[in-house]
Amino acid sequence: MLLTLFAGALLISCKSENKKEALPLQTEIAPVEQIDLSIYPPAYQDVLAAHGGLAQWNAMQSLTFTMPKETGNEVHTTDLKSRDILIETDKYQIGSESGKVWLAQDSTYYPKERARFYHNLMFYFYTMPFILADNGIMYSEVVALEKDGISYPGLKIAYKANVGDSPDDEYILYYHPETKKMEWLAYTVTRGQGSKSTDFHFIKYNKWQDVNGLLLPEELIWYKSEDNLPTEARGEPRVFTNVDIDASHMGADYYMIPDNGIYVDE
Repeated sequence: MLLTLFAGALLISCKSENKKEALPLQTEIAPVEQIDLSIYPPAYQDVLAAHGGLAQWNAMQSLTFTMPKETGNEVHTTDLKSRDILIETDKYQIGSESGKVWLAQDSTYYPKERARFYHNLMFYFYTMPFILADNGIMYSEVVALEKDGISYPGLKIAYKANVGDSPDDEYILYYHPETKKMEWLAYTVTRGQGSKSTDFHFIKYNKWQDVNGLLLPEELIWYKSEDNLPTEARGEPRVFTNVDIDASHMGADYYMIPDNGIYVDE
């Protein structure tokens, strides 16, 4: 689930002795999964097809992308089946091993209490619209978003109770009426608030890139909002580079907590 998004970050490693070494890629190909697309609304089926299809997404095992930042780069690697994650920067590492979130750093740089919140935040933003095919999701149509002379149809996504870290979060996927590609995401943030929020934030999925047959984000722009509608861009676009998604995985050991790591929930 999502959370908020103004967390600082940067790129690769933690002291050379604590760096994660990529293991030889495992090349076993999972059997082709039979997908019952009828469980999804027709409009969402169209969006999935426009982005390469759910079957192609489900065939993938791992995802890596880099977020360049002024203070350095930040590299995210995710096992798409276990959802274990490794975030590498030159100051710290954040990861999850079998769902347990850890933080590793040689000095107090990244706040421990924020690590769980941030560890999968950008993964969820980045893997739209496919992540919205997860189990435990409820779909409903909403009023179209009118923006810059285009009427974007919308699908509201809510989670069943006890699904994920923040089941009270809600999202609205807005797609282009002709291309069916996702154009906007509206989302609420409830983590730490104790109740549902009605305040929607907005991201424009400004540019897409084709990686292994899937349309994945190249550029996202966060927008200011007024009356739950996007108004103008907030800051510079978030750019994603060195994107790789494929049917190989890094191996479970890749996400293990390093010697200088601590579990953040203990």
